[in-house]
Amino acid sequence: MVQQTFLKDIEELFQTPIVQQTSFWSEVKKRLGTTTLAVNFSSLKNRLYTNTDSAEKFDSDVLVVLQPVNKEDCIAYIPYGPETEPDEELQGAFLEELSEALRSYLPINCILIRYDLCWESYWARGEEFYDSDGHWLGEPARNTQEMRFNFSTQQWNFRKAQFNILPSNTIYIDLKPTLSDILKRMRPKTRYNIGLSEKKGVTVRTAGMESLEVWYQLYRETASRNRIVLNDLRYFEAILTARVENSSSPAEVQLLIAEYNKKPLAAMFLIISGKRGSYLYGASSAEHRNLMATYALQWEAIRQSKLKGCVEYDMFGVAPGPDRSHPLYGLYKFKTGFGGTLFHSLGCWDYPLNEEKYISYTFSELQSQGFHLN
Repeated sequence: MVQQTFLKDIEELFQTPIVQQTSFWSEVKKRLGTTTLAVNFSSLKNRLYTNTDSAEKFDSDVLVVLQPVNKEDCIAYIPYGPETEPDEELQGAFLEELSEALRSYLPINCILIRYDLCWESYWARGEEFYDSDGHWLGEPARNTQEMRFNFSTQQWNFRKAQFNILPSNTIYIDLKPTLSDILKRMRPKTRYNIGLSEKKGVTVRTAGMESLEVWYQLYRETASRNRIVLNDLRYFEAILTARVENSSSPAEVQLLIAEYNKKPLAAMFLIISGKRGSYLYGASSAEHRNLMATYALQWEAIRQSKLKGCVEYDMFGVAPGPDRSHPLYGLYKFKTGFGGTLFHSLGCWDYPLNEEKYISYTFSELQSQGFHLN
């Protein structure tokens, strides 16, 4: 399934709508002191897809982020990769071969390879996985997931990670229709709030480094209000200033700020990669919430994405369904109003390289769990 593999320059990573698999994202991680690798691999179409007899060879790649976990050891984290998604019954075997190929490029002290897969969940592909209202029933117990995932593997070595790092549930909005048609597909209340924000005088501007502190004040307030892990200011500085020259997979970053009478009410990072616009981070003030600034912000992000030739917009992170007890339920309620399709991915899967240290590492994860993005 996986044929020739080799390391290549980060700038040679192929263009992709997945921001976290671009040379841009590697540059962000580099500015934060993290080491990354770009690994090219080749495959044959008829080895990965059952509906073709074509033996055509094609190349793909992965961005690997090496994350230290203590003074001695590290893990190889592959955010939302690989992009290549074989047919369901071949996925485990493919990833097993890729893992063994990657092993030779990783440090001797690497404990595991963690794939944060954006492949669609096996348990989201048929009507039997949804209730009578069309809401997803979720995934089965971990041991059932692992049995299914390892079905085609030789070593049965994949483990479902204790936690997902990047969101495993998101909403994709189709940007191919006209803006008026995109509006029509939204819920009436969402359309009303977008119009209300404009009527009340909320404006949205594109900002740069000069407004980073404005963003961070809103972000700090949001993190405190929602009890989420606070990223350092330098993290957002890296995102806003990262540039990659002569790259096959660049990305464009915009900091959008919604204001009322020049007072910042909400802000977000919009990233354009390939043909996709992605809402990466957002923040808002508790003041003047009746002005619906967050609706104005998302609408402007959708407009900007379409203007730049994107065919889809990623709302990036929601609860898997209308469960009021879920920590992301508020985002689910807000984001589903914009229309789009709810997508459930497989999330994080581990391929241990050192079994003893892997067990110790997963135990330490349980002791210090927290939702964070990489």
